[in-house]
Amino acid sequence: MTEAKKTVKKTTATKTTKKAAPAKTAAKKAVVADVKLTNATYATGKRKDSVARVYMIPGRGQIIVNGKPMVEYFRRPVLQMIIAQPFGITKRETAYDVHAIVVGGGLSGQAGAVKHGISKALERAEPDLRKTLKAAGFLTRDSRVVERKHFGRHKARRSTQFSKR
Repeated sequence: MTEAKKTVKKTTATKTTKKAAPAKTAAKKAVVADVKLTNATYATGKRKDSVARVYMIPGRGQIIVNGKPMVEYFRRPVLQMIIAQPFGITKRETAYDVHAIVVGGGLSGQAGAVKHGISKALERAEPDLRKTLKAAGFLTRDSRVVERKHFGRHKARRSTQFSKR
């Protein structure tokens, strides 16, 4: 009988840990839900392995990435410049607030994904800007991704060292 009690305790312990995990995702979804309620313009941007969900609202020009200000999330000035390019080319630096949720890849790919998402959202908000954004190449998804590692090779293309003997 004691063995049965032990198994019951183990199953209840695993159930409580499973319930704790969805609370974190609910907190992340709450941030997105707040943005969606304000009739934001939505677009998805992609670059390498990164995917950015971009919500754009008329505002003062604040850019928030994963709940942090852009300057705090992307510390390198080059990445900040990449994200600001669509607003600079269309002269809309202080017209919209941006809330972006980025997943996957590294910082460079994430910055490119946010830039792509902002460009698509700008085009949806103001269709007149399409010509400007298209000419700059901001609406085109950069489809380059890392090639997979192949069997019998060190990396994707790097072969083994040649041995004469």
